[in-house]
Amino acid sequence: MPERSTTLPDDLRADVQTLWDYHDMHHELRPADVGIGLGSHDLGVATFTAELFHAGTFPLIVFTGANAPTTVERFPRGEAVHYREHALELGVPDDAILVEPEARNTGDNITLTRALLESRSIEVESVVLISRPYQQRRAYATCKKLWPEVDVICASRPLPLDEYIESIGDVDRVINMLVGDTQRITIYAERGFAIAQEVPATVKESYTQLIRQGFTKRLL
Repeated sequence: MPERSTTLPDDLRADVQTLWDYHDMHHELRPADVGIGLGSHDLGVATFTAELFHAGTFPLIVFTGANAPTTVERFPRGEAVHYREHALELGVPDDAILVEPEARNTGDNITLTRALLESRSIEVESVVLISRPYQQRRAYATCKKLWPEVDVICASRPLPLDEYIESIGDVDRVINMLVGDTQRITIYAERGFAIAQEVPATVKESYTQLIRQGFTKRLL
């Protein structure tokens, strides 16, 4: 298998950065009732969730996620289960973590987490959604549709684009995911899965340019 590149080509940088900046909601962190770590291939989500817990941002964590084709090899027992184990290694107490192991998409992440908390009679007025950086906007739009009464803040590891690509180890994967999430902002709103989000003309142009460059693996 050829070695995967972690270098963002100069001719793609402006367009990739445009999408990267768009998906960052730029929310200011503040204390919340629960931190919800959204399962994915990125273990950094669990790392940052643990860091926010230790900083006192929230007293309770829910890790949510089963498996997807992109995660089953890395997290064979499920994303949320592996996230929990990683957080325990980072010093988060076991009794501060709940696991929701069935979610297979972002909508499931929200609805099944909400149901889990309600089943435990845990009252929630505010949440921090911790995700991959380029999942923030989609997670926000989904949560506002499916759990509109909760105050939602989005957060991700505060890494610059190049450092994030290095942490994932595959620039093509990151670009394809960025393109796919950009498409989902519009399509999921049209399908009633999420609230509508403004997509600026600059974002539409960068999205189109990257599709022309062949980054189509995550398109619906």
